[in-house]
Amino acid sequence: MKFTAEQIAGILEGEVVGNPNAEVFQLSKIEEGKEGSLTFLSNPKYNNYIYTTEATITIVNKTFVAESELKTTLIKVEDAYLSFSKLLEFYDQAKGQKNGIEQPSVISENVTYGENFYLGSFAYIGSNVKIGDNVKIYPNCYIGDNVKIGNNVTFFSGAKVYSETIIGNNCTIHAGTIIGSDGFGYAPNQNGTFSKIPQIGNVIIEDNVEIGACTTIDRATMGSTIIRSGVKLDNQIQVAHNVEIGENTVIAAQTGIAGSTKVGKNAMIGGQVGISGHLTIGNNVRIQAQSGVGRNIKDNEILQGSPTFGYNDFSKSYVHFKNLPKIITEIEELKKQILNTKNANNG
Repeated sequence: MKFTAEQIAGILEGEVVGNPNAEVFQLSKIEEGKEGSLTFLSNPKYNNYIYTTEATITIVNKTFVAESELKTTLIKVEDAYLSFSKLLEFYDQAKGQKNGIEQPSVISENVTYGENFYLGSFAYIGSNVKIGDNVKIYPNCYIGDNVKIGNNVTFFSGAKVYSETIIGNNCTIHAGTIIGSDGFGYAPNQNGTFSKIPQIGNVIIEDNVEIGACTTIDRATMGSTIIRSGVKLDNQIQVAHNVEIGENTVIAAQTGIAGSTKVGKNAMIGGQVGISGHLTIGNNVRIQAQSGVGRNIKDNEILQGSPTFGYNDFSKSYVHFKNLPKIITEIEELKKQILNTKNANNG
């Protein structure tokens, strides 16, 4: 796909400085720009590259003033970074406009789907599934029985959605993700074995949720595991049965949340965080990477460590922790001095 500077300026509501008919067909970093590529400049640290870049078009802030001659055509906008992000989204949507049903694939009985539906090869859709408009299901996906899917949802290759799952509008499910697998529920027997507790609930994913590759969200034992609107989950996250994650919470990779824990709204949780079960994590909480959470967390707390405690206290304590060998040496020296003083006095 090729776009002119004039077309791009129209999308971004920007102003062309240079050749309005300049064409681009690819994106690039400003320092790696080549003829036919589009780039952007928002960080003053990279200003010098705009005078050497080979990129055909560069998006800049309206405040940018060139100090010498430029080879690149400029598109001036209010915020170059946000405008480039908007363009990336537009490009991604244009690139993903697949339609039709590829073969071999399976659509079971009583399935309904809306306009602009795409089903890739070797995909399977179970019985009584309801699918909205503009849904894209890439090859090798599995959609179980009685699943409901809203509008503008994309499932990348290898995603698996178990039965009874409900997915809202404008969601993206990345490759290898599994939604609705059985929760980890077992009852111990007197002889040391375990009996499986049937997991008869489901998973509900609300609108505008993105779930990274190879993340697992377990179905509830009873009731629902719930991912609220606007949640963003990274790759390789484990969400256990009956967990609820509040609106607009973001969670980084390799975090695990144990069963029945409730995470509040607008939380930010770093990578490799472990959260125990049956806890309540408040709104606007910040949990630093590799922390271990074993207690309820109030609203607006910032935490680090394992087990976690206040971020400021952790930072102060860690300074002392790093100095422990030195501190111990000093204590031993003081003990020796005190002992020598006592011996001298007794003598």
